[in-house]
Amino acid sequence: MKAFNKGKNMTVKLTTLDNGIRVVTDEIDHVKSISCGAWFAAGTRHETEKENGIAHLLEHMAFKGTTQRSAYDISVEIESVGGYLNAYTSRESTAYYARALSQHLPLCIDILSDILQNSVFDEDELEREKGVVLQELGQAKDTPDDIIFDYFQEECYPDQPMGYSILGTEKSVRSIQANDLKNFIQQKYTPGNMVFSASGLVKHDEIVKLVEQSFKNLPHHPLQELQQARYVGKTKFEIKPLEQAHVLIGAETINYFDPLYFPLMIYSMILGGGMSSRLFQEIREKRGMVYSIFTTTSIFKDSGTFGIYAGTGVEELKQLVPLVAQELEKACSGFQDDEISKAKNQLKASLLMGLESTSSRCERYANQVLIHGTTKSIDDIIQKVDQITNQQLIQIAEKIYTNKPTLVGVGPVDHLKNNYSELTSFSQIT
Repeated sequence: MKAFNKGKNMTVKLTTLDNGIRVVTDEIDHVKSISCGAWFAAGTRHETEKENGIAHLLEHMAFKGTTQRSAYDISVEIESVGGYLNAYTSRESTAYYARALSQHLPLCIDILSDILQNSVFDEDELEREKGVVLQELGQAKDTPDDIIFDYFQEECYPDQPMGYSILGTEKSVRSIQANDLKNFIQQKYTPGNMVFSASGLVKHDEIVKLVEQSFKNLPHHPLQELQQARYVGKTKFEIKPLEQAHVLIGAETINYFDPLYFPLMIYSMILGGGMSSRLFQEIREKRGMVYSIFTTTSIFKDSGTFGIYAGTGVEELKQLVPLVAQELEKACSGFQDDEISKAKNQLKASLLMGLESTSSRCERYANQVLIHGTTKSIDDIIQKVDQITNQQLIQIAEKIYTNKPTLVGVGPVDHLKNNYSELTSFSQIT
């Protein structure tokens, strides 16, 4: 067992158990609650095409009964003490987490370890839950400003796991059986793939002991290599009779480990991170062309994307995409000092305000250990943000603008389909 205290921030401690599970805790003595959970490096990009959606379906099924508890027992036990239990799936991880008063920490760990090691995957429950997921999939397809992000990911990374939908497809979800869930757990929910994180009124040694005792039955399979993400960049237009045209345009950018990670966050904020951002002011305020416009980033271990979403009318659509491309080109010339300062303050405020939530802190440290193998102190991060230069922002701007674009549209987007189906550069648009 290896223990590690994080330098200046002695409240954050990290221990690797003999079986490979990493336990990270963040001790906060002025709160009464705890947030804790198990994070696995097992998400959508770890799926095959046939089993697409299995990570998300498994997250649903984990709460549907174990050898020790029924689905009803799971919900009653946690809610009887005022606690909360939930899960989520992303492209690179799945998380199962709980929140409760500190005295109920052992119960939280017991329930989490139970659902992750002893789920029964009853066939009737599985069929019902597949129906729920199919409804979720249908709801996403009926929500253009939601499904467009799936389309964007698919066109950035076509025909590979990185581009798969988190929800899966109707065909793949219907085909998943109980044995498929069990096999996915056996291969992916291994100690070396797991981080247990806890934040709040906790004691590190107590949690290490509880996790060591509770998670003894995880499978021990060798870690599997990920398929390298291959950015391609394509266009997709779904013509639908909607009142508004929905557009998402962007390109590949950097991965988690790039030194320009925080400059990318600042760049994104300056362009579309709020009502004072360049895009909002130029396109929403000055021209009244859109109701909503903002930037979005999705960063992964070996790739990443930057995008700009906007919702607009049919006539406005003709001007919108060229204006967005012009702003991307303009960004290559750099930014004013006051823009950079404002964006830095926005990012620092977001980071610091996140420290006021035990669940936010719990998730932050879990992801840091899952991605980087260690934790990063907030002081070190703030220092990196303060040191960001205009030249670094120009590097990011040029990387994005000179890359091959991905453009997707949903709604009355005939103009985009007619003019931008063969898009190879942003300069084609401007």
